[in-house]
Amino acid sequence: MDFIYFFYILLFLVAFLYASVGHGGASGYLALMAIFSIAPDVMKPTALLLNLFVSLTSFIQFYRGGYFRMKLFLPFALASVPFAFLGGLISIDASVYKQILGWLLLLPVIRFIFFSDIQVKEQQHYSLLLAIGIGAVIGFLSGLIGIGGGIILSPVLLLLRWADMKQTAAISALFIFVNSLSGLAGQLTKGIQFTTDMYLYVIIAFAGGLAGAYIGAARLKQGMLKYMLAIVLLIAAVKLLVT
Repeated sequence: MDFIYFFYILLFLVAFLYASVGHGGASGYLALMAIFSIAPDVMKPTALLLNLFVSLTSFIQFYRGGYFRMKLFLPFALASVPFAFLGGLISIDASVYKQILGWLLLLPVIRFIFFSDIQVKEQQHYSLLLAIGIGAVIGFLSGLIGIGGGIILSPVLLLLRWADMKQTAAISALFIFVNSLSGLAGQLTKGIQFTTDMYLYVIIAFAGGLAGAYIGAARLKQGMLKYMLAIVLLIAAVKLLVT
């Protein structure tokens, strides 16, 4: 019984940390559920459902802060949503997708920690065709591996200098929401199983996401957000590679 309370605490902390940088936290939720031996057939839909609540909470807070850019969000989202649905219809070996995503996440971590010279004032105008292409690829990968895609989109936006840290958090949060919704819809066509425990998970994750989003949007400076994002990506990478 003590272990389940420990799980609740970790779930709150994961939601808090991810929401503070505009992420839903699916990779963290999946890792936690695997560690605590939650049935595999409920892990993926549970993580996506938690993603919906946490990412939407995060988006609302960053939107209120005036950081959301609709024109930049749309090309990514319009391309990613249908491809996320298609990716959700395809099943791959669990160990393969964990290794691929885990190694992929290490690249932006290295960039943020060792080459932390991103200048917010030097934002570049985005390329519509490139944004659509990137959105389609991230959407497909998101549906394929069962996450919202924010952990991939965030470093892309920052490295291309199309958005600053808080704009990236706002865009990524809504991007995660629509991709998670699309991926969950794709899984519904294959049949998914929900449990009564999921409602409690949602309440805990929602509370953690609300607190994290508020602090991330209103209290933390962008320099702090940059390192928090690096920590989030590193945690997700390690969990995916070792579990």
